[in-house]
Amino acid sequence: SIEEVKQKKEYERIMKEAEEKKKKKRDELSALRQEFLFLLQKNQELPKHMQLHRQQFEMDHRIFEELGRQTAHRIQLLQKEMAWEQEKHLIGLQKLQNLFRASLEFDTVVVHAIQSSHQISTYRLLAMSEKYYQHKECPSWKKVVRKGAWKQTEEMEIVRETTHKRVGIFEGEAEKLKKSEVRKPTTHYIGSKHEQIRRIVEKSDEMKAKIMKRKAEWEELYKSKPSDDYENPKDVEDIRKAQENMGCYNLKTATTYRVPEHECLNPEKKMTQLTSLQVLIHKRKANMNKEIMSLRDLKISIIDEIKCLVQELKSIQAALDLSERLPLPLIPLLHPDEIPEKKFEYDRDILLKFQEEQEAKAKLQEDMEESPSPSAFRHGFLRAPIKETDPMAQAASACPMKIASSVTEQQKVFEIEKTEPMEIELEILKKEKIKNLYLQDTLIKKINALVINFDAELRVLRHKKLKLDVQMKSADLHYITCCEELLILKKLEKHEKLLQERVNNLISEQEAMQLKLTSYLAQMEDRKCEIVKLQECEKALYATFQASLGENNEFAHFLTKVLKKKIKCMENKDVGREADGEDENEEEKDEESSLGIDEENSGSEDEVFDDSVCPNNCNEALYQNTIQLQQKRLDIEKALIEEKKFAANLRKKYNALAKKAEAVETYLGTAERELETFQWEKQQRINDLYVVVPLKLHQVEYLVNGEMPSDFSQALVFTNQSLEYLQKRIVNLHNEKKMQREIYKKAQEQHKQLIQDKKQMEREIRRLEEQCNHLMMKKFGRLVDFEAVQAHSANIRVAELEVQIMEKEYVHSQELKEWEEKISDLEQQLMKLTKENTSKLQQLNHFCLEKEQLETKLDSLKNDLGLEFQGIRTTDIKEKARLMSRLKNAARDTAFLREEISLLSRKDGCLREELMLLSRKGGCLFLQPTLPQNSKTPTESSPFLTP
Repeated sequence: SIEEVKQKKEYERIMKEAEEKKKKKRDELSALRQEFLFLLQKNQELPKHMQLHRQQFEMDHRIFEELGRQTAHRIQLLQKEMAWEQEKHLIGLQKLQNLFRASLEFDTVVVHAIQSSHQISTYRLLAMSEKYYQHKECPSWKKVVRKGAWKQTEEMEIVRETTHKRVGIFEGEAEKLKKSEVRKPTTHYIGSKHEQIRRIVEKSDEMKAKIMKRKAEWEELYKSKPSDDYENPKDVEDIRKAQENMGCYNLKTATTYRVPEHECLNPEKKMTQLTSLQVLIHKRKANMNKEIMSLRDLKISIIDEIKCLVQELKSIQAALDLSERLPLPLIPLLHPDEIPEKKFEYDRDILLKFQEEQEAKAKLQEDMEESPSPSAFRHGFLRAPIKETDPMAQAASACPMKIASSVTEQQKVFEIEKTEPMEIELEILKKEKIKNLYLQDTLIKKINALVINFDAELRVLRHKKLKLDVQMKSADLHYITCCEELLILKKLEKHEKLLQERVNNLISEQEAMQLKLTSYLAQMEDRKCEIVKLQECEKALYATFQASLGENNEFAHFLTKVLKKKIKCMENKDVGREADGEDENEEEKDEESSLGIDEENSGSEDEVFDDSVCPNNCNEALYQNTIQLQQKRLDIEKALIEEKKFAANLRKKYNALAKKAEAVETYLGTAERELETFQWEKQQRINDLYVVVPLKLHQVEYLVNGEMPSDFSQALVFTNQSLEYLQKRIVNLHNEKKMQREIYKKAQEQHKQLIQDKKQMEREIRRLEEQCNHLMMKKFGRLVDFEAVQAHSANIRVAELEVQIMEKEYVHSQELKEWEEKISDLEQQLMKLTKENTSKLQQLNHFCLEKEQLETKLDSLKNDLGLEFQGIRTTDIKEKARLMSRLKNAARDTAFLREEISLLSRKDGCLREELMLLSRKGGCLFLQPTLPQNSKTPTESSPFLTP
């Protein structure tokens, strides 16, 4: 509409004005920038002391800070905006790396020589998967079995231990006796007895040890004696190894060739073989790659060292004249194919450069499609001077100008100050010159030596890698052959499994049948034993019946009929006939026939015969016993019939199973032959494969008329070492055959001689035994076992008990003497104490009498007497106090004496004199008569009071 057109024109006008304003601002900014760059350039041209610092050009540092903050904020916003794209491209890069680089263990690295055109490259290897390392065989550990010690040696050790214990006991007892200070004749006698017993024990133990040793030697000798059908285990082992390792020397293409069991191929074995081959190839290649990479690292270190040496050489040549300077050696460079990992390393500059290249390509393509416009040309023209006037570029270009100006100034100063040198300075300069020339030659030679040595190592490693290449190519060809064999084996695997399963099933079935047959045989043997036991029980029953009848019993015929009477008809006559057909003893058959006749005879009389009533004049107990024996006989016959029936069934089962086992054995033989034929056919199909064998011309010895034939179908590939070994083996076998014949002849002669020696020794042994027996009969009157006599020559236990009795008696006598001495000492002490107590009692009695006399005197005096003495008199008071203290002392002595008397009355032993208690009567003490001397009890010896 018209309105829209107006609005569009107005918008275009506004945009045009805005663009014009932007253009003016851009022109002003570009003019200011040009002016600023011009000022910077002029500032750089000024002398150094007159130049302004870059910070002085800043009008306000806050502007740059604000610009930095704004730039950082914009960068952060841009990173947030580009985060998804960055993650997307990063994931894509990781996918590409995982697809093409993760499975790569070694990339192709080519190492070049420095001075020659030789080069060596690594193998490009992919990482091995884990399944190749899972087929490791577990080591089979053998069980270690310890052998037991000989019983004879154990018995000898027990005997030695007992002897040591006995000798130790005797020695300990002897030492106890020796510890006494004074050894009496009894101790001497006991010690001699101990010594005698110890000698007897040692002699008997020595004799026992000798006897045990002799027995062990004889037993060992008898054990080492070979049996009549003895075969040397070494010869048996050699024959077995020869049979196992002899193998089949027919060609694999022959019809008579049979594949050994350990060489039978199947897909599992072939897969393990392929896996081990692939792992081995990978291992060898990886080792070679490691050596090449170490050589590459050596080259990098050599280049760094050469750079340092060249730099040092430059500093040395700076002090030499131009005519004396040798040409600098070239610094070797690393080729791009020597560091292929650098291709996948990137940084920001590389990415920006790549972006510019892509933009340039896109722009060039657009320019080729369209003609260039003037605005684009003008835009490029305006941006070009800005790039040329970059401040960083200006600063970088200004640096070499400053260095050049400073060098020229130094040269001018040096020329001004240059004067003629002195003689000493000339000598020093000459020495420095010689030294620099020597260092120059040395460094150049060192650089050349590094280069030559590196090239030599590279050529050696290259030669080694060429040999490995040949081996790896042979391994690859062998790997291809194994893969073809694996395909054939997988095609035939199904049929082989069917045949193998059939053979395994037949083998397992045969083993199960064999187990059943052995179990049936064991059961049959058990049943035979049970039948024999029952028959013996029946015989014992008849024997007991005959014993119970006695002699001349008139009811013997009747009781025998009772015993053999049939209660029920024998239903299993066929079973008896079958059992008779078995391999049984003749006695059992005779007994059965006799019993059958008796039963038939008795059966004919069953109608008249009645055993329910005991006849007259017959012993009732004997009749009842016969009835019980009849029941037992019937039970035994019933059990015997069941056992025979069960044995017959077992025999039938055993025969049927034996027939089946024979059929299974024939089927197994047929199946094994079919499997063997299939293995041969499989081997023939494997033989049809072509196998590559790399040979050199000098190794080919199959020539026809002096020329190499075109048909090699009749040729055989064989190693020279094996051929030489087989040729030598022919001669060795002839020599070995002769040697074995000589050994056999010598063994025959030795065997004959040993037989003669054995007969002679047997005659000598018999003669000596007869002589020994004759001498024993002549001396002792009977044959004597000298080993038993030597072992039991003295009764050691009786001697030990006698010595112990003597020791006990001696110890007890010593104890009795000690106790007697103690008793005599105590009796002496008792007599002494008794005398002291007696004297004290006499003194006490004297005091009591004196007291009684004084009291009587006092009583006889009148009451009025002593009035003149009434009053307080000091002498009377003192006398009274003295008498009171004396009375207290006497009372205390009396109490002490009573305590001692009571103590003495409690002691053991008889008292010569008995003490009497003092009874108090009217203030006086009286001494009672003593008891008889033969009273020893405390109640008899204790004193008593009198009224």
